[in-house]
Amino acid sequence: MILTGKSAVVTGSTSGIGLAIARALAREGASVMINGFGDADTIEQARNELAAASGAEALHDPADMTRPGEIAAMIERAHAAWGGPDILVNNAGIQFVSPIADFPPEKWDAILAVGLSAPFHAIRAAVPHMRARGWGRIVSTASAHSLVASPNKSAYVAAKHGLVGLTKTVALETAADGITANCVSPGYVWTPLVEQQIPATMAARGLTREQVIDDVLLSAQPTKAFVTPEQVAALTLFLCGDAASAITGANLSVDGGWTAA
Repeated sequence: MILTGKSAVVTGSTSGIGLAIARALAREGASVMINGFGDADTIEQARNELAAASGAEALHDPADMTRPGEIAAMIERAHAAWGGPDILVNNAGIQFVSPIADFPPEKWDAILAVGLSAPFHAIRAAVPHMRARGWGRIVSTASAHSLVASPNKSAYVAAKHGLVGLTKTVALETAADGITANCVSPGYVWTPLVEQQIPATMAARGLTREQVIDDVLLSAQPTKAFVTPEQVAALTLFLCGDAASAITGANLSVDGGWTAA
C-alpha cells in the first residue's frame, strides 16, 4: 500500500466525492480524518469502514468550513494524532443557482467561504507541518467551472476559478519543500450537491427535471455520462503518491471532454 504511514485530512467527506476520496486513501494505508455534517450513525459507520480498510486510525471532525478557527483546530487535531497531516484534500463545497441580479449576498458569502476561503485556511495551517516533514500533498477539488462558466452560478464559478489561482500560488511557494499542490476538476458527478441544484435550475430556466439533466447538466459533456466519484478519487489518489511528485500547480480535468473544446 503506497500510503502506509501517511495521514490525510479530507474536507467535505461524509458523502459523495469526498467519501470516495477518503476510501481510496484508506485502501492504500493512510490514516484518514473525514469532515462534514450528516447522520451520526452513518458517519460512524463510514469511519469504521475507513479504519478497517486502512488498518490504521480513522477520525471524524465536524469543523464548519465557514469558521476559520474550527478549520485550524481540525488540522492541529490531525497533527496531534498522527504528526501530519501529510495529505490535505480540500473537497468541501456548496452550491446555489440564481441570476446575478437576484443572487442573495449571503449565498455569495457562504459559497466563497466554503469553496475558497476554507482551502486557504486549511492550507495555511497544514503547510508548516508538511514542510517540517519534507513531504506533503495538497489536492483541491475544483470543477470544470474552474475553467469555464455557466449561467446563474456566479459565486461557484468565482470560487473555483479562485481556487485554481490559490493552488498555483501554493505550488510555487512549496516547490522546493517536497510538497505538491494540484486541482482535480470534475465535470458533473452524480452527488447530493448536484441533485440538490436540479430544482433551482428547473425554476430558474423553466425546465423539467429530465431537461435539466439532459440539456443542462450533461449537454456539455461529450460522453453524455456523469463522472463517478470513484473516478475523481482515483486521480486524487495518484496525485498523492510518489509517482506524481513532479506534478504541481496543475489543474487536471475529469469532465468527459467538457473543457476540451
